[in-house]
Amino acid sequence: MPLSAHQTPTDTTDDLEEVLSTADIKSLKQKSVSGALSYFMRTAVLQGIGLVSAFILSAFFSPEDYGVYGYVTQVIGLLIFFSDIGLAASLVQKKNEPSLKDYRTVFTVQQILSWLIVLVAIMVGSSSFIQQKVGPTGNWILLALAISFPLASLKTISSIKLERKLQFSKLVFPQILEQISFHGILIALAWKGYGAMAYTWAILVRSIVGTVAMLFTMPWKIGFQLDRKSLKNLLGFGAKFQLNDLLARIKDQLYFLALGQFFSLKEFGYIQWSKNWSMYPYNLTVQNVMSITFPTFSRLQKYPDLLKKALEKSLFFISLSIFPILVGMSVLINPLTQVIGKYNKWQPAVFSFILFALSVSWSAISTPLVNTLNAIGQINKSLKLMVIWTILTWVISPITIYFFGLNGVALAALLISFTSILSIKYVKEFVAINVWEQIWRQLLAGMVMAGVGLAMQPLLSSSLKLFLIGGFVLGLSYLLALFLIGYKKIVNEAKSLFSK
Repeated sequence: MPLSAHQTPTDTTDDLEEVLSTADIKSLKQKSVSGALSYFMRTAVLQGIGLVSAFILSAFFSPEDYGVYGYVTQVIGLLIFFSDIGLAASLVQKKNEPSLKDYRTVFTVQQILSWLIVLVAIMVGSSSFIQQKVGPTGNWILLALAISFPLASLKTISSIKLERKLQFSKLVFPQILEQISFHGILIALAWKGYGAMAYTWAILVRSIVGTVAMLFTMPWKIGFQLDRKSLKNLLGFGAKFQLNDLLARIKDQLYFLALGQFFSLKEFGYIQWSKNWSMYPYNLTVQNVMSITFPTFSRLQKYPDLLKKALEKSLFFISLSIFPILVGMSVLINPLTQVIGKYNKWQPAVFSFILFALSVSWSAISTPLVNTLNAIGQINKSLKLMVIWTILTWVISPITIYFFGLNGVALAALLISFTSILSIKYVKEFVAINVWEQIWRQLLAGMVMAGVGLAMQPLLSSSLKLFLIGGFVLGLSYLLALFLIGYKKIVNEAKSLFSK
């Protein structure tokens, strides 16, 4: 069990730095910071590619195309639960270096499960349940996604080894190749009129390219082995982690699958479009940081003072970057659908997008905290949160959908997001963090930016040129407000990152 913020990690009165040597602290910090910056810059390229692709595809694809792909990804999202049973997370969180036997055991289990998923996907695809909703195109996309599982398991161990070594920058090379191949093919086929069928070929190429690139980046001695003792030890953490994941999939994939059955493909396409667009800032900032902090926090789980500093810095820099992006997108989304003719069809999804974006701002705070609970072994706490969020999703959503239609989905997400404050409470039981101190400046600057954006709405909607100028002014308003109220804090935080 991790120690509270007021305990020392041993029975002696040694300082933390004396228990965890100065050299170890410097090495861990340097790897984390350099890895974070390198990883962030590279994944910014990835998200940039994805965002450009989303702009183009939004022009070529219909809401029904988004509906077909979105529906199938919810089906495959449920099957993902059975592809790992939490073993990968166990290897990352494991305090001691995993043996080759551990790696091969996980690889063997993943291979068995992934081929079972392919079989299940074929059975599901041949049923009337899928065919009536998404037709032959949806079946082909489902099969392509299923085949990607065995390929993905080939690169999982390589990825885990890089994470444990905190070599995050090397993780991005295969991802860049995946993104370029996926979106390049997707855009080309969409432009030629393939519709949702373009996803099938893009998924297959992405899977092959990513697997080859990852094995080239971090090769390992692939082999099949099934050691009972190793499997049992890994499942100790993995089972709880997977139960958490199961609840997350009930809350997300199964929930959206039910929405896909309830709404028409066009309406479901609007929901998917608004949800996907709202997640770009989250993927760029939160997901990037989480990929790095989970193995880093796991290393610090016995050192609460160091963990406190690392967690607070994560919250500060996440909110510094994601708040202005979410506010800017929320302010600009409606004018965007007016100044670009091919975007007019997305106007019914504008309000849902704004609500989703507001809910993501809460997720930007809660996700690092839940990630911390998992990293320090407090999986029961994060499991409790997931139970609460799952129940609320299935209880509140039908009510909001009944009164507000498709916008009720995003409204429910926003209402439920306020319960994220519980994650702060749970983390404080183990680490004495001060969340408000890390986010209030960014929040206030974001509110100033929102006010400027609302005042400029008529101007932003008048022409593409004024829209672009207005977006630049919005960014300046955030930077100016932040400079006035948080210059000293930003400088100090930035200096601390690079201090020896």
